[in-house]
Amino acid sequence: MSNSAEAARGKSSAIPDGLEPPRMYWATAVLLLTITVSVLDSSMANVALPAIARDLDINPGDVVLVAIAYNLTVVSSILPLSAVAERMGFRRMLGLGVALFIVMSVAAALSGTFWQITLARIGQGFGSSMIMCLFGGLVRNIYPNRKLGLGLSLNAATVGLMAVLGPTLGAFILEVGSWQWIFLITIPVGMLIFFGLRFLPDVPRNSGRFDWMACALSAPFFGLSILGLDALVKNPALAALCFVLAGLAGWALVRRSRDQAAPLVPIDLLRIKPLAFAVAASGFSFAAQMSAFVALPFYFRHVLDYSYADVGLLLGAWSIGGAAMAPLAGYLSGRYPVAVLCGIGALSMALGMLSLIVLPMGPDFLWLVLGMLVAGVGFGFFQTPNNRALLAGAPRRRSGAAGGLQATTRVFGQSFGTALVAVSFNLSHQHGPVLAIAAGSLCALIALGINIARYFSPIPDLEL
Repeated sequence: MSNSAEAARGKSSAIPDGLEPPRMYWATAVLLLTITVSVLDSSMANVALPAIARDLDINPGDVVLVAIAYNLTVVSSILPLSAVAERMGFRRMLGLGVALFIVMSVAAALSGTFWQITLARIGQGFGSSMIMCLFGGLVRNIYPNRKLGLGLSLNAATVGLMAVLGPTLGAFILEVGSWQWIFLITIPVGMLIFFGLRFLPDVPRNSGRFDWMACALSAPFFGLSILGLDALVKNPALAALCFVLAGLAGWALVRRSRDQAAPLVPIDLLRIKPLAFAVAASGFSFAAQMSAFVALPFYFRHVLDYSYADVGLLLGAWSIGGAAMAPLAGYLSGRYPVAVLCGIGALSMALGMLSLIVLPMGPDFLWLVLGMLVAGVGFGFFQTPNNRALLAGAPRRRSGAAGGLQATTRVFGQSFGTALVAVSFNLSHQHGPVLAIAAGSLCALIALGINIARYFSPIPDLEL
């Protein structure tokens, strides 16, 4: 064996190929707990919006700003924090993120005004962003190469499952207690994460210079896009200004990043066609899901006059459908084209959501359950194969950036869906929930169209 070959072998063995059992199992448990905390928090809090609006005397159209503030914080900071984590270490970033999240959860529970709870949710958003930006990189370093597909699938399935279980759990909490418990219930789980930090892998750090200019450009690009949509009805001039500034920031960001080997905003990954299709479809899918789950509590409570217990049962039907379909979709994703599976899922989402508002007023409760079940089946059927395609489509050396891109796409889609609800409520206080559900259905149909284009695009399907 030559000296160069021995050197190459030594260099490759310097970075372990994942973790060995039982540490791998403990690290997986810590990662899944972290995903559970971050996703449950955002989804449960949306169910509490009607109760928060009532108790704090906030207009329903304005209380949505609490959710928008949280989502804007997360979507604007995930990619910069991903780059920071590569430099300061994943375990340190996770510990700081969980600590900030717990402190801000207590602050949210103690809030007594609109501005107090909005600021607390912004703080929670930063904590969640510090957590979410680590998911992809941790999966890549926890699992050995031969089990990487399992890790990606488990991560994606957990995100999708918790996104639909959260509203159900939140509705039942509101039935037996006050909305403050929504923010306190995740604190014990957060404390458990601290005890598991030592099991996480030692991810190699990046000693390269941090791109502060790209960081400064990414925040207005993502944030002003959502703010512009939110202001579209109430202040069209402000909305136009936000869109123009967001466009300029995006243009400057692309110009700065396009020639970099590993840019802070991973423009290079979007040149990979299968990954670009997965990003676009994921954004609209999560927009559909979030617009539905922000609007449905108002629709079931204020339009159809159901109790919180009934709302929990209805949202639970979506959860059951998603949970039942996610593992089957993961199994089928290795045997059928991703575009076909995701197209079926997007169509099911759209049909299920539309059925909730086209049924005659006062429909039978079981019909509503069926509509929610169909929508949940579609969401579960869509997310697992699409998220696997997104994360596995990137080169392994860029797995951290792919994880940040996946998290950014999910939160940006959720922020877009939340903003659609705000626009719908401002257009009509009486028919706002119905308009918001219709807008979410349209997002699902756009996701369907993207998958049709993906199927007929002259590119090979990913081998996952």
